[in-house]
Amino acid sequence: MNTKEQLYTKCSDVLQARLALVKKSILDLENALQSETKSSAGDKHETGRAMIQIEREKAGQQLAEIQMSQELLQKIDCNSIHKNIALGSVVYTSQHNYFISISVGEISLNEASFYAISPLSPIAKLLLGKTEGDTLTFRDNSFVISKVI
Repeated sequence: MNTKEQLYTKCSDVLQARLALVKKSILDLENALQSETKSSAGDKHETGRAMIQIEREKAGQQLAEIQMSQELLQKIDCNSIHKNIALGSVVYTSQHNYFISISVGEISLNEASFYAISPLSPIAKLLLGKTEGDTLTFRDNSFVISKVI
């Protein structure tokens, strides 16, 4: 398995773990809503239901974000090699290494660190379209792109 495939798999695993947590949270909230219906009365009952409903809406938003991330991740072709940085590129620089995919943070792989970042992140916007050998400045730090896969 090449580096891009390994990074892709790790990103996919993180999304699956997030998805499982959100689904469990939604299920727990639905169960809480059911028990709130059975056991409470009066103003306390309405407040409890409203709080559970707000949490359920938040979980629903998280679920939608995860689904959007999954769709974005599925657009990546692990076998493609990019000359210019684009979605799915693995970028080596003099400072950090990046995987332009979804935002999951730092990934350790074969004694190297990569930052899985969204193409909408400020650093990714700066990197997109650039190529090997380009020098960039981000937050007063200059770095050189040494390799693009």
